[in-house]
Amino acid sequence: MKHPTLAVILGGGRGTRLHPLTGHRSKPAVPIAGKYRLVDIPISNCINSDIRKIFVLTQFNSASLNRHIKNTYNFDSFSSGFVDILAAEQTLGSTDWFQGTADAVRQSIHHLENHEYEQVLILSGDQLYQMDFRHMLSQHKDSGADITIATIPVKAEDATGFGIMKKDDKNRIDSFVEKPSLEELSSWKSPVDDHLKGEGKEYLASMGIYIFNRDRLMDLMDTHADATDFGKEIIPKALHGETKVFSYEFTGYWTDIGTIRSFYEANLELSDAVPQFNLYDNRNPIYTRARLLPASKVSGTHIHQTVVSEGCIIEAESITRSVVGIRTRIGKGTVIENTIIMGSDSFNTIEELSDQHPDRPPLGIGINCSISNAIIDKNARIGQNVTIHGSASLKDGDYGPYHVVDGIVIVVKGQSIMDGTTIQ
Repeated sequence: MKHPTLAVILGGGRGTRLHPLTGHRSKPAVPIAGKYRLVDIPISNCINSDIRKIFVLTQFNSASLNRHIKNTYNFDSFSSGFVDILAAEQTLGSTDWFQGTADAVRQSIHHLENHEYEQVLILSGDQLYQMDFRHMLSQHKDSGADITIATIPVKAEDATGFGIMKKDDKNRIDSFVEKPSLEELSSWKSPVDDHLKGEGKEYLASMGIYIFNRDRLMDLMDTHADATDFGKEIIPKALHGETKVFSYEFTGYWTDIGTIRSFYEANLELSDAVPQFNLYDNRNPIYTRARLLPASKVSGTHIHQTVVSEGCIIEAESITRSVVGIRTRIGKGTVIENTIIMGSDSFNTIEELSDQHPDRPPLGIGINCSISNAIIDKNARIGQNVTIHGSASLKDGDYGPYHVVDGIVIVVKGQSIMDGTTIQ
């Protein structure tokens, strides 16, 4: 069943919790799984759900995101589909940056009004999941909802980090609390299936995914003109009025990529034998830019539980539980463990590899290095005989060419680590 629906993907603010990965790019543009960008996940979910009119709202460091969208999502001339970037802009009505999720949509409504639609699907740009939005739209229509919120059942220990909804046995939400304490939780259980109840997943956490009927969205935006956030302001205010707010319960894999730790763990989990997030789904592919790269070349390397992208030249001794991004070069004798390598935007030339400058190693990772518990951002240059071992004993901080966050060493995009450097 087709629904006249527009999708709006929220690109987020400064992305400070993902810094330094967001130092030179917006959050949706952060690379993931070796060859994709975070924004590819919600866009692919929309395309696979037959939703082809998509806006991406952003305001910080949007140049690389613009390039990626322009080079990737081009619908044919016989389709009315599009993926458009809406950056924060000064208008006669507002001269401010986006102040929050609701404010971003409010400031962009005049662009939405150029299209016919009945519902707006609002999505986050920094989550990893696969969802057929047609099921959520169908429930939204059948229930007569004004707003439908995607929720996921969580345990008590996880519930304190989310907005928690309480629903009745007909899935109508009647109350909401933002990040409740453990002491408050006893009164916030919702009716769930027996198997979820047996797992202790009796609390419905908001996924930050919403469907609004067009007229109700307009009314809420006008009535609560000072409200800047959906989760903290618009949804609670809607519950106190005549608005019919329903829960759509999602029980598949979903994770929020809001911090360096969650980003790191979500990537490495993709190297599992049967990962919870399925990159190998024939019916629901994840789309990204087609780069026409050559196949990867591996010489004498023991590779275990590792995702290897296209265009790599690998001569390492071993690579274990890691993600290797496009065009990555790894030299002989190098050992890689529990590491995300984002790759490069270009290949080294023969001249660059043969005429090395001591202050500027070639792109990629040199010979006889040992790297574990790290994230190597795009276009980083790591010399020879380098040791990088992230651990809880390392002090968090900014160390110039690299940062340490939660014990994870992050080599900054485009930075160089000189021969013989030790970080541990």
